[in-house]
Amino acid sequence: LVPVRAQQPPPLPVEVVALAATRSAEAVLLDYQLNVVLPTAVEEAARRGVPLYFVATATLWRPRWYWRDDRIARARREWRLTYQPLTSSWRVSQGGLGQSHASLGEAMAIFTRSTGWRVADAALAEADGKTYVEFEWVLDTSQLPRPLQIGVTGVGSGNEWALGVERTMKLEAAPASVAAPASAPRVSESK
Repeated sequence: LVPVRAQQPPPLPVEVVALAATRSAEAVLLDYQLNVVLPTAVEEAARRGVPLYFVATATLWRPRWYWRDDRIARARREWRLTYQPLTSSWRVSQGGLGQSHASLGEAMAIFTRSTGWRVADAALAEADGKTYVEFEWVLDTSQLPRPLQIGVTGVGSGNEWALGVERTMKLEAAPASVAAPASAPRVSESK
């Protein structure tokens, strides 16, 4: 008899390392850290100049017994990852701002983790412990060039491009040590 080695399953493309939603005195804050492994086809396309768009969405919900849950607030962030072959660097852009990085890992660290992401004002979330947050982080394939979109969703396409994670969690009150100190200067907006 020949001993058979148990094959380990391939690593998950997106693994949630840490995820927390807290309600501080001023805002609802989201912290997340993801471990993302780009599939070979996705990384190869990026190295050939195809821009990749990653989107993180956080939605704050209040449950209702008589109807669908009430969406209180939604926050969305979008990043564009591109490879610059002339400088052999990776560029991450968010809105009008961009930053170059020497390696793919450094570039992906920008959008695979966030601390203190302000999802909504604290006044919108009740302190009753029933409010919850839905978090989603995905590779947005709808923004790929049209020929790739056909290949991604067409016949024979694998799920290599289906990169993302969704989680739902209860909103928790922030510990007293995380709340802003009373002596901190407050900034007020004038309307």
